[in-house]
Amino acid sequence: MSASSTSRKRPDRMTLDDFPRGIVPAEPVVPRVDRPSPSVQKVTRAEELRLQLADEIVRGALAPGAPLDETDIARRFNVSRTPVREALRQLVASGLVESRAHRGAVVAQPSVERLTSMFEAMAELEALCAGLAAERMSAAERHGLEAVHEELRVLSYAGNPDRFHEVNERFHNAIYAGSQNGYIAEITLATRVRVQPFRRAQFRNLGRLAKSQAEHDRVVVAIMRGDKQGAAAAMRAHIELVRGEYEIYAVSV
Repeated sequence: MSASSTSRKRPDRMTLDDFPRGIVPAEPVVPRVDRPSPSVQKVTRAEELRLQLADEIVRGALAPGAPLDETDIARRFNVSRTPVREALRQLVASGLVESRAHRGAVVAQPSVERLTSMFEAMAELEALCAGLAAERMSAAERHGLEAVHEELRVLSYAGNPDRFHEVNERFHNAIYAGSQNGYIAEITLATRVRVQPFRRAQFRNLGRLAKSQAEHDRVVVAIMRGDKQGAAAAMRAHIELVRGEYEIYAVSV
């Protein structure tokens, strides 16, 4: 039997009850391929700008074709042009912004067909990760997933969509890492970056946080049972519902 086969059967030999009580395992780490790493401070500010601009684009406050001038944005947010340039680069990668020769950056809007394709790919990749996680997650990783799931349960009552979104990313990251396949985790995360503004926006729908938590619960239960097909089906259904919720949000703004 190979070393990889042995490592993949860890959940068969070690249950949650075997893990020492009172110990909180470290959260699984998935490389953030959507973020460069030269400076923590610059990355943080660029991320804040990206989220702010993405929200304005998705809400329609910044209309398709609107110019995004680096100098104007830097002046508006009282920052240097460096984090603005990085934020725009990330928005171009997500498809929300287009970079045109001699015109600079302008607001884009993915077509319905393009957005549908992005969500379809996202659903399949996330389902793949969830199914593999059901088979391969260690006891420590399962405890970590349960801890993040509980944190989201508490937040679902608080009515703070931005904070829920932040912890929701940790929830999905834990499942990506639990797949024990770094390449699949990387391409899944890269795809999520492209649909992130639309996933984030739908959390503003009335009652959406509680619904999302219930969908997560079905995923977690299947993973804890080691049910590969059930976990994949639950995650696929979750992402398909996310797409539907975004469509509801888009009509309301």
